[in-house]
Amino acid sequence: MTIKELRDQGLILFEAIVGSRAYGLATTGSDTDIKGVFYLPRDQYFGSQYIAQVNSSSNDEVYYELGRFVELLSKSNPNILELLASPAECILYKNPIFESFRVEDFITRETVSTFARYAMVQIRKAQGLSKKVNNPMDPKRKSLIDFCFILEGNDSIPLKEWLRLRKWKQEGCGLTKINHTRDLYALFYDPIGNLEYKGIIAKSGSQEVSCTSVPKSEVLQAYLFVNQDAYSSYCKAYKEYFDWVVRRNENRFQGTLKHGQGYDAKNMMHTIRLLELAKEILLDGILSVRRPNREYLLKIKSGYYSYDDLCRQSERLMKEIDVLSKSCTLPERPDSRKLAQLLVSIREQLYK
Repeated sequence: MTIKELRDQGLILFEAIVGSRAYGLATTGSDTDIKGVFYLPRDQYFGSQYIAQVNSSSNDEVYYELGRFVELLSKSNPNILELLASPAECILYKNPIFESFRVEDFITRETVSTFARYAMVQIRKAQGLSKKVNNPMDPKRKSLIDFCFILEGNDSIPLKEWLRLRKWKQEGCGLTKINHTRDLYALFYDPIGNLEYKGIIAKSGSQEVSCTSVPKSEVLQAYLFVNQDAYSSYCKAYKEYFDWVVRRNENRFQGTLKHGQGYDAKNMMHTIRLLELAKEILLDGILSVRRPNREYLLKIKSGYYSYDDLCRQSERLMKEIDVLSKSCTLPERPDSRKLAQLLVSIREQLYK
């Protein structure tokens, strides 16, 4: 099912402009994101073709099936609560039946918790980008040999350096396992190539070293330690980094480089926004999507403040939220039974 089909069949119950335009934080070049709620045709709902969500190809339009919307609402999902609390000027369509959902009925202590948790997720995202920006990885991937070391007395020397000093090649090396040890090998060398050693790694990209048969008469040259754990960690980090390079929003990344603070300023803006919302809910019991401090939040988004300053601001807001939570009189969480009854009532009206 497509969004066009939802519109053509009159299945949309609610839709609104969300994101920066709803927050009052849109700037030149800001996207227009839309979210909404729909219900399935009777045959599909009662049949075996349930569809929980319909997206546009660019994901800037997302519509939730009524049951999925209620499920997320019961869990105090911040995106769903913000959708329900959309400013009047952002609402594109609202079926009268949708009036049954009032955001004030779903403002609870759990709402505060989920907003605060989402804020912490934004901090972690900003931290993750900071690490990637400030510690870029070399596109040339390291091999297992880069994690091999020769034991020398109480110290070790990188295998590559050890081979270079002797003008030896890794292909001429033969390895045998040492009993009762992990990642430690006896290393032998065949300068002529008569013994057909496999080398330390048999081919480029090998994930493990190669052991071979070594005549008893051969002279032990050294003990080789393979830091397999470090190599595995490196491979994981390498994949994560270059997967991120492929997926990243290039305009947003260039903005991060431009402001020079080394963190994703948009993530940190949402951190402060979400924590301020959580505090306001505890103080006033309302969810105000449109932000009154546009200029301050846009300064955060521009990278005006240091990462440490914003972390301190986040910590201060969290402490205030903790204090306010102790005297909070809001319900613990949404009444799931009433919500289920509401869903049944609405479906009965829709399907008659």
